[in-house]
Amino acid sequence: MAFHEVRFPTNLSFGAIGGPERRTEIVALASGYEERNTPWAHARRRYDAGMGLRSLNDLSALISFFEARAGQLHGFRWKDWSDHKSCVPSQSPAFHDQEIARGDGQMTQFQIVKNYVSGAFSYARPIAKIVKDSVRAGIGGVEVFLGTDFEVNNRTGIITFTRPVPVGAEITVGFEFDVPVRFDTDRIAVSVASFQAGEVPQIPVIEVRL
Repeated sequence: MAFHEVRFPTNLSFGAIGGPERRTEIVALASGYEERNTPWAHARRRYDAGMGLRSLNDLSALISFFEARAGQLHGFRWKDWSDHKSCVPSQSPAFHDQEIARGDGQMTQFQIVKNYVSGAFSYARPIAKIVKDSVRAGIGGVEVFLGTDFEVNNRTGIITFTRPVPVGAEITVGFEFDVPVRFDTDRIAVSVASFQAGEVPQIPVIEVRL
C-alpha cells in the first residue's frame, strides 16, 4: 500500500460525520468490580464521507477520488473539521499552542504532538500529516522561524531545529494538520434517482497507522 499525499476535497469532508474510536476490554469480576484495559495506545478515527455530498457534481468528484486511490489500496489526507488545529477551531495557530518536548542540549529533531488535557489528565497524540507552511514554533517562550531556525517534514511531523535546543528549554509549536486515512470499502453503490431524492450513500473512511 502507498500513501498519496493528497487531501480529500475539503468541501466534501465538511459535512462528514465521524471522530475518535477507542478500544476498551472490560472484564466483570465475580465481586461486581470491573477490570478495564486497552490494547491501543492511540485512538483511531472513523468518518462517513458520504454525508458531505450535496450534488451530483460532488458525487462525481468523490468517485474520481475513490478511483484514483484504487478503493482501499492507497491512503490519503483527510481534514477533520472538528479537530485540525493545535488550538481551538475558532483561533489561528500560535507558536506557544502545544509543548512537545524540553531541550537536552543535544537533540535537534522532535515529533510534533497535540496534547488533549482534561483536569489533571492528558493524552499526547503524535501528528504526522502537517499542513504545509502552517507550523509556528518557539523555544523557551521566544518564537523562532521556519526556514531560518527550523524545518518541518510535512509527511512525518518531525521538526528539525538548526542547532541543539538548550537544556530545559520548552519547545512549543502551533500548526494545522490532516488525518491519514483510507477508504474502508472497495465498493460505492449509489442510485442517481435515490441520491436526488435525498438518500446519501455510506462511504466509510478509517484512520491508518503510520
